[in-house]
This record gives sequence, C-alpha cells and structure tokens, in this order.
Amino acid sequence: MRLPRGAAGASASDRSRSRGDRGSALIITLWVAFGLVALALYFGDTSALDLRASDNRAAGLEADQAIEGAARYATYLLGKLDPPGVLPAPATYQHEAAAVGDSTFWFLGRDPKQPAQVTTDLPFFALVDEASKLDLNTATAAMLQLLPRMTPELAAAIVDWRDADSEVTELGAEDETYLLKNPPYHCKNAPFESVDELRLVEGADAGILYGEDLNRNGVLDVNENDGTASLPLDDRNGRLDPGILEFVTVAAKEPLTTTNGTPRINIRQNPGQNAQLRTLLQTALGTARGNQVMGQLGGGGAGGGQGGQGGQPVTINSVLEFYLRSRMTTDEFALVESDLYSAQGTNAPSGLVNINTAGEQVLACIPGIGTELAPTLVAYRQSNAGKRDTVAWAAELLGAQNAARAGRYITGRSHHFSADIAAVGHLGRGYRRARFVFDLSAGTPRIIYRQDLGDLGWALGRPARSRLQTLAMDSR
Repeated sequence: MRLPRGAAGASASDRSRSRGDRGSALIITLWVAFGLVALALYFGDTSALDLRASDNRAAGLEADQAIEGAARYATYLLGKLDPPGVLPAPATYQHEAAAVGDSTFWFLGRDPKQPAQVTTDLPFFALVDEASKLDLNTATAAMLQLLPRMTPELAAAIVDWRDADSEVTELGAEDETYLLKNPPYHCKNAPFESVDELRLVEGADAGILYGEDLNRNGVLDVNENDGTASLPLDDRNGRLDPGILEFVTVAAKEPLTTTNGTPRINIRQNPGQNAQLRTLLQTALGTARGNQVMGQLGGGGAGGGQGGQGGQPVTINSVLEFYLRSRMTTDEFALVESDLYSAQGTNAPSGLVNINTAGEQVLACIPGIGTELAPTLVAYRQSNAGKRDTVAWAAELLGAQNAARAGRYITGRSHHFSADIAAVGHLGRGYRRARFVFDLSAGTPRIIYRQDLGDLGWALGRPARSRLQTLAMDSR
C-alpha cells in the first residue's frame, strides 16, 4: 500500500532532523568529554603539585629534626671531652653527611690548617672552638684594628658600643651618631650579646662584616668569585676574603671552677704564699717537688716565705707567666693548668684566645705575638699535635718577654664551642641550617645561643649538591 505524499515527505524531514540532532549530540558529547578531560588533567596537576609540596614539607620537617638531633649529638660529644676543654679530631666523631633516618646533617667548620683566604670549594666539617676567635667584649681597639678588613673607626666604635660611659673615644661613636640615623636608636653602652649585634655599630657595613663570604661557610662559592655579576661584589681573584664575623665571638669566658666543681685557684697575688696552691702542687707532683716549685714562686720551700726576691710582692699576670716563674716541666704544668687562673678581684678572666686552635689572623692581633710570630706558632702547632692541650709550648717559641706580654690574652683550654649545622631531608630536599653555641663552663654543656642561617642559602658546596642531585635522580 502506498502512503500519502504528505506522509512520505514528513518522514524524510524527520529523518533529516534526527541525523542533525545526533550530530549536535555528538559535538556536545565531545565538548563535555573534552571538558571532563581538562578537569581531570587540572585536578591531576593540582594533586601532583600538592603531593610535591607535601613531600617538600615532609623533607623540611625531617631536616628540622635532623638539626635537633645533631644539636643533641654535639651536646653529648662536648660533655665527654678528654682532656676537658680540648676538641677531639673530626675523624673521631660523625661530622659530615651523617645519616639520621632518611635525613642527613653536616657540622660546618673551619680547617685550622687552612688560611682564611682559601681557594677551595670543599667545606671543612667539624665543631668550632669559640675561643679561637677574638672576643668583642674584651679586645682592645688596637687588637681589633689588626683584624682583616677592620677600620680604625669601626674598632673605636666597637669599644664605645660596649663600654658603660657615653664619652666618645677618638674616631668612635656614641648617641650623637646613632640618634641621627633613620630610625634613630641609642648606643648600647653594654657588652655585646651576639656577634650579629655588630650590624648596629657605626661603620660596620656588609663588606666589612661578611667580606666575600656572603653565606658564611668558609669556602669560595661560584657567586663569590664572579666579580660584579652577582652579590657579593668580589675581586674575582680565586681567593676568599672573609669579613670580620669570621674572627670574632662573644662567648669566650672562663669558669671559676673545674669540670668536677672544684674551685680554681687565683695565682695573681703572691702565689708562693697560697696554701691551696701548695696543696695542689704537692698532690699533683709529690710533696718534695711541690715544695720546690713553691720555692721558685717565692714560697720559701716547705715553710713559706715573704713574697718574691727581696721581700717584694709577686704578681702573676697569667697562667703562662706562672709556668715560666715556676720552672715546671711541660708535663708537670699540664697536670695543674686547668686548676689555675689569674685575675683581679673575684671575677674569672674572659676573652682569652686559645692558642691551640686560633688561626694566624687572630693570633696576629695578640700583643707579644703579632704578624711575625703568628705563622711560626701555627706551623709549630701543626707539627706537634701532642702539645695541643696546654699553653706552655708557646713559651718555647715566644721567649720570656713576649710570652709575658701574650700570656694575659691566651689560654690552652676552651669552654665555649659552636656547631653550624646544615641538614636535608629525604632525597636531599628541605635544606635547613642553624648555628648553636654551647657553654661548658658549668660542666654540663648547655645551649646559650641559637641562630637560623637558612636564609643565607646553600652552604655545603658544589660537590655535596651534585651528590644529592644524583641521589634524587637515581630514586626516580
């Protein structure tokens, strides 16, 4: 049967519209699918970024905990020093790339055999003796002026900053200078509490404080040997010229007791009449030898005397001078050195430089040593490591006159140490860095200062970065 013409025409039109509807639906479906794919990719990328961020946060937390663990490890090491006050060789403890779970830490130190102007990009890893530096609170302006990059004006301003009066020393600065700054502030007129306080002192610009060692790691990094291409501005001579922060401290104080709590003996006035000293020498050296040494000090042998020669009072200005006057052997002196000190009144001396660990730049600042004898002392020290736990050996090289001058500024033991700790988490991520100062004067080490140095940038040198990058690539 044949359909009416109108019905057949309607059927063809419907079929055409149906094909058009299906095409539109396909296009819409494709657009929806494209949108869903785009959303999936977007959320996938977001999730990947979140995962990476979470992984980096986890690595940072690992590095933070590694630093805390390294600080506790340093406390343990310093609490077991033998002999007391003498750092062990780095080879005897973990100091480089030490693993703590998936994280790693380093003790950034300074090589005592390496001059300050280094040409290497390999950091030295060790704990640091704070007494190997010049104390900002006790060094004279003349001593400070001998530091590299130091200016006479800054040396005078340092003295004005720490002294108790408001009188301006020659070339120095007091309130008249600081109140003109923006914002204004007062001269402290009190001791330095940290070396970074130097930033407030008149004349202490970045070039003087940091030199070319902008990240304070003691080695020549790429940006520290490229002229004016990047900070810091350097002379591109292949050597690192550090600033004065490398050579100064505020933590070099002597305790009034030994590590076991026994009071130390002040030998400044008439040591030959000191009953405590006599007992100490007799116990350490034997009765006969102890009395003989007391006689050398004006003690009149076993019975005691009246002062020095001719009955004049005897003043001993340093432990090294005591050694020279007593005519003890080096081995004998080492038995009692830590029990003695020389100071006016009841205050123990502070700011003494450890002649066994200080570098040439610091030793050159000490009266009686200077630039001529400092290299000699360092060279002798390196070839006679067995004498590094006493100050007596210095007398052999300095001579009696110079030893008497230098003695009041030097020591053979230390009571403050620092740990500059850098750490990374798993796969070398989450870099952190912090510096701790430890005080051993009470016997048990305690942290007296902590400073975050992470903002100074990478401090472990190129070799460590390359090793960590290789480790990260191998893990993928």
